[in-house]
Amino acid sequence: MKVVIMGCGRVGSELAKTLDEEGHQVSIMDINAHQFTRFLPETFSGRKITGNGIDQDALRRAGIEEADAFVAVTPGDNRNVMACQIAKHIFDVERVVCRIYDPIREEMYHGLGLRTISPTKVGARLIREALDAEETETAAEPENAPAPETAG
Repeated sequence: MKVVIMGCGRVGSELAKTLDEEGHQVSIMDINAHQFTRFLPETFSGRKITGNGIDQDALRRAGIEEADAFVAVTPGDNRNVMACQIAKHIFDVERVVCRIYDPIREEMYHGLGLRTISPTKVGARLIREALDAEETETAAEPENAPAPETAG
């Protein structure tokens, strides 16, 4: 699979690293070239493109015309949505995933046909599940932990 990722922060770089290790062709772009050295491992064999994902020329340099998928994970909801719309409607990328922090906007854009992820909603759901979980489910003891001493 050929994937273009916009945003080389923690999530984008982790996704790029994982896909690269799985043998996919990955291009990752960011407006700040320092992000590549900050977050990507030296073993990353994909392409690193300095540019903005709402710039069609930058997207072309990243290989959008041959991409099977496009992922937008910058900190900016508006830029993510705009880049995803460009990838989907101008470059006909079939699989487009957009991170949107604002749950209300995430629902709206999901309703318009974008594949969306809201870390705000996902995080809240996981925290709620952690609140309901049994203590043993959330704080497993290490396998080789010494047995507790008894008073006596």
